Amino acid sequence: MKQFFGTSKAGNLAEAVNGLSNPASLFLMSNEKQFERHAAELESLFPGVPSIGCVGMGYDTSVVEDGVCVIAYVGNVSAAANVLEEVSVMPVKYIGRLERDLQEVRASAGDTVCIDFCTGNDACLLTTAYSVLGKHGISLAGGTGDAGMVSANGKVYRDAAAYMLIKADCKVKVYKENIYKPLSEYRFIASKTDRSRAVMGELNGRPAKQVYMETLGIGEKELLNQTFRNPFGKLNGKDICIISLKGPEGDALSCYRQVNESDVLTLLEIQDYRQITQETIQAIRQDFGSISGVFSINCLFRYLLFTEEGYLDDYLRAMAGLGPHAGLIGYGEHCNQQFVNQTMSCAVFGT
Repeated sequence: MKQFFGTSKAGNLAEAVNGLSNPASLFLMSNEKQFERHAAELESLFPGVPSIGCVGMGYDTSVVEDGVCVIAYVGNVSAAANVLEEVSVMPVKYIGRLERDLQEVRASAGDTVCIDFCTGNDACLLTTAYSVLGKHGISLAGGTGDAGMVSANGKVYRDAAAYMLIKADCKVKVYKENIYKPLSEYRFIASKTDRSRAVMGELNGRPAKQVYMETLGIGEKELLNQTFRNPFGKLNGKDICIISLKGPEGDALSCYRQVNESDVLTLLEIQDYRQITQETIQAIRQDFGSISGVFSINCLFRYLLFTEEGYLDDYLRAMAGLGPHAGLIGYGEHCNQQFVNQTMSCAVFGT
């Protein structure tokens, strides 16, 4: 199989897919104004080819902040695209679609992956999807798009998750990169939480905003950007689920991920992300002799941090050293059954 990436900063879809022939699966990343038109146009250009899409920035060796990007897989690939609707209420209602699509592509562990684009309620979606994928040993990578819209096979949906199952003629493996570590001296119990708005009111029985600022010795003006360096983390065994801060809400803190009543949280601290990138690349190289493609989802906050630090171009060049690398700037990242923030997840194809 081969991975294709095409783009048009002007939003010209025909230009973005120039040179693409006989794709087996298609991924669309477009701007909000043109998204619905691009989704329909992609279907008309490649009728019957499974496709999913979302509003968001795409990239290969550089980020396309506006316009349109297309990632495609070509060659000996079986694919199926579909949608789980009503993700804010009851995505399990549509789980039969995923079960049928797994049978259609003859999914098997090791050579099949699920890539998804979601509009929200990620944690519930992943629990639902992985209840089926996990039984078959199928890995998942994905993320949240912008503007509350996704597409599947040319049709646009709201309050939904579009997914693509890809069965390749090679090995596929999912990875996750975390550039933060917990500060062991801090432990917080969340209370007065509002899961529907992803708000935590108190930490250790005191106003959450006050605790966060006092712990880090910062003022309210610094709070908004401090999450780049010190997000919260929820410990899950030996793993860490990163929780980004959206900002203050009165004396509470609003987050980009739900926090539950009595969740045990820790404070995280940014590490040497250049070194961690090299460790991720080395881990992938140890697993693959030859790489056909890498589809990654990078958090918007990583994009902003790397841009601010002058590291973005170096990061994308480093990842391109693995082989064809392209992906989406997301608003939340998915890795198997886990929903995280400020993370990179990716699916790697190769031998």
